[in-house]
This record gives sequence, structure tokens and C-alpha cells, in this order.
Amino acid sequence: MPPTLELRAKQTLALTPRLQQSVRLLQLSSLEFQQELRNALDTNPFLEYDESQTEDNALGADNGSSTTTADTAAEAPLTSEPSMESEASADTSSRDDAVSDFSSDPFGRGASRGNGDGEGSDPADWVRIEPSLHETLHDALRLYQLNERDRAIAQLIIEALDDDGYLRQELSELAGVVEIEPALNEDELVIALRLVQSLDKPGVGARTLSECLSLQLEALDEETPGRAVALEIVRHHLERLARREQAELQKKIGCSADELRIACALVRRLDPKPGENYGSSEDNYVVPDVIVRQAKKQWVVTINPAVLPRARIHRMYAELFAQSAGASRSPLAQQLQEARWLIRNAQQRFTTIQRVAECIVSHQKAFFDYGEIALKPLVLRDVADELGLHESTISRATGNKYMATPRGIFEFKHFFPRELSTESGGTCSAAAVRALLKEMISKENTRDPLSDVSLAKMLADQGVIVARRTVAKYRHLMKVPPAELRRQA
Repeated sequence: MPPTLELRAKQTLALTPRLQQSVRLLQLSSLEFQQELRNALDTNPFLEYDESQTEDNALGADNGSSTTTADTAAEAPLTSEPSMESEASADTSSRDDAVSDFSSDPFGRGASRGNGDGEGSDPADWVRIEPSLHETLHDALRLYQLNERDRAIAQLIIEALDDDGYLRQELSELAGVVEIEPALNEDELVIALRLVQSLDKPGVGARTLSECLSLQLEALDEETPGRAVALEIVRHHLERLARREQAELQKKIGCSADELRIACALVRRLDPKPGENYGSSEDNYVVPDVIVRQAKKQWVVTINPAVLPRARIHRMYAELFAQSAGASRSPLAQQLQEARWLIRNAQQRFTTIQRVAECIVSHQKAFFDYGEIALKPLVLRDVADELGLHESTISRATGNKYMATPRGIFEFKHFFPRELSTESGGTCSAAAVRALLKEMISKENTRDPLSDVSLAKMLADQGVIVARRTVAKYRHLMKVPPAELRRQA
């Protein structure tokens, strides 16, 4: 057939640049959103940092008109362009009355995070710090059944460790630090030191670099290639290894060149400062997006003032640009439009997050009243249907978002547990089952701990039917060791 030309009408659905930005901002975490806002402030001349916005007026904005900046009132309404979803109107008068009774402390504990002038609202204030070396070792020591004297000696050694995990003091010096009757002897200190060295990572509690590396090698499997030669090196020939005297090392140890190469590679993989791995706050920032507090016997949700956008349209620049000739054709017109989009989409982001959080709290009210055991099954579709939004929007609004509550900081996804059937035909959440397991294990006889089969039978007696492998999976998620390792003499 000869080639022909044909016209066809075709309909396609495409997102405008503003809606694309709105979707992208919604799925960002609080820290990623702050970084996005800082980048916009640095690159867009029509945006400026809003120094007048304080925590007090930020809370008022969240619980009132949701206006973020002073200049947005003069901007065109949000409905001037197609929105991602319809905004549901809500009566906020009762919520405003409840918020007015709040103290500056999120949970009424007397400690304020802000002083009304914007200070103390840095998202980094919510950083989650990992336990320090001493805290970790003290926690591990509590699992051992020791008499008062032995425990005091072990605690003395733990406190004497430096930040690298080494015991720099001589044992004879430690004996005179505390007054214990009868007086400490070196044998007791050596035994306590061996206990401390076994509490956590191998190498912690060593007195020298040689001992630190030896402890790490001794913890390896005996069949590890090069282990024996590596032990000989770290115990007697560390200086030669540092000077790369390969021929002298091979002669002193009496090994082949391949054995020495494998052993040296094994030594270089060891950690000479095991204590530095503790207490690190890097990549552990958890900044809550919303705060849940109880006021007048009701649970109230507010946006965390620390994450609210402190940006606005630079009024003077915008007015001067509007008065200039040919402003609509200037490249700056696009930047002004992008600045307006950013302000509006930021407002819509926090409005959506707050609506989703309020819906979660209304569904999971029993959790806030009674704890984990009262967590109900919930799916994204239930929230989407109630709010009149698409399920994908709810998924973006709950991803990487956190909620600060009197019971701790939880990810939004935590409130969407899987549904499990009960013997009576009802349902319960997987989180409630984990809470039951935790309670059962905490009350067990440590000399005869409950096996996974026993735990499954106990759950069945309460009407919750789960398989043994499911119990084992939940126990592993809770980081609870099996019954054999929980047994104490």
C-alpha cells in the first residue's frame, strides 16, 4: 500500500508543572522539604526568608486559615489553577479553643521548645541520638545476674573506658578509685575486664592496640583463612607490619607469602577504634511533621512549627518587576511564577499532611489512650475514601512523615498495621499481636522461657490464630532472642 497521511484525535492526561511540583513536595520528608526550600531561597530573587513568622503565629495558621505568609493574602486564590484534589472545609473553632490552652511544651511537660521569637525551632532539635558506648555497655550488663560487688567492679571498668573503647588506666590504679570492703584485688579486676570485653563488639575494653585486634580475631571462626597468622602478627609483630617489612615478617612467623598476604589483609579489615561506632547521630534525623497532644480530653493534631516554611514573596521586588516595561515577556516572570507556586504548594502540602494525620488519629484514638495493644487495622484506602483523596496521594502524604505523640515518635506508616483474623470472626492488627507477644515474654519464667509454639498456643487461647513461623517473625522484628538464648540459670 502507498504511504498515506492520517489525522487522529487523541485525548491524554498530563500534569501541569505546578501539579508536578505539588506531588513532588508532598512526598518529600521534612528535612528534604527544608533543603528544597533553602535551595529556592538561594536561587529565586523573588523569595525571601520570613523573619517575622514565629511559632505562635505558625500554630495559629495551622489551626485557622492555613495561611503561611503575610503576602499570600494578596496572591491569587488556590483555585485559580487546577488543584490536585478538592479541599474539604472543616470547622476549626473548637480546635482553636483547644490549642489556646496548650503550653509551649508539646506534651505539657513544662519544657518549652520555643520562646515566641522563632528560636529553638530548628528541626535538628528532634535528632535521634544513638546510645553512647557507656550506655550500651551498662544496658548489656543489666542482663547478667551478678552480685552487688561484681556489678560495681564491672561498672567501674565501663566508666573508665575512653571514647575509642580502650581502658587506658592500669588495673592497679582502678583499685584505689572506689572504696569497697574488702579492698579490690587485681584478679577481680581482670575477671570483670573479661566480662566487659564480652558485652558487645569485640575489641571494646582492650588495653592496647594489640589486645584490641587480638580480641576481634579471636571472635572470628577458627576456620577463617589467615586467622592464626594474623593473631601472631597482632600479638608480636605489629610494628613490622606498620613498616611493611614483609620479608622479615615471613621469616619470623615461618609462613608462605600467600599466607602472609591473606593474614595482612585480614588485619587491615579490623577496627582499631571500636568505640567510635557508638553514639553517632549521623543519618539518624527524625523530625516529626505533626505533633499530637491531648487537650480537654481530645487528641489535637498540629503541624510542627519547626518544619513550617519560613519564606514569602519579596514584595518590593515583585512590585518593581510588575511596573517594569515588558515584564510579562521577561525571563524573571517565570521565576516569579515559580515562587508563587512554591508558596502555594507548600501550603497545600502541610494542609494535606494535617488532614491525613487528623484522620489517622480519629481512627487510632484507642492507641493514644491505651497503647500499642489497642492499635486497629487500617489501610490507605480507608483514609482516602474518608478524605476524598486518591490513594496515591495518601501514600505520598504518609511516606517519610513522622508524628510526635506522648507515647513517642512514630512514622505515619506505623498506624497502618496489617489485619489478622480472630477465632470469633473479628479482626486485630499485627501491631496488637506484637504487643501481646511482648507482654507474654516480659512475664515469662526466665528459667523456663516460652517457645514460639507455646506463644502461638497462648495467642490462640486469646482468640488470635497465628502460625508458629509468624510468631518467630514477629519475635525477630522485636529483636527478642529465641527461648534457648533467653534462658537463665
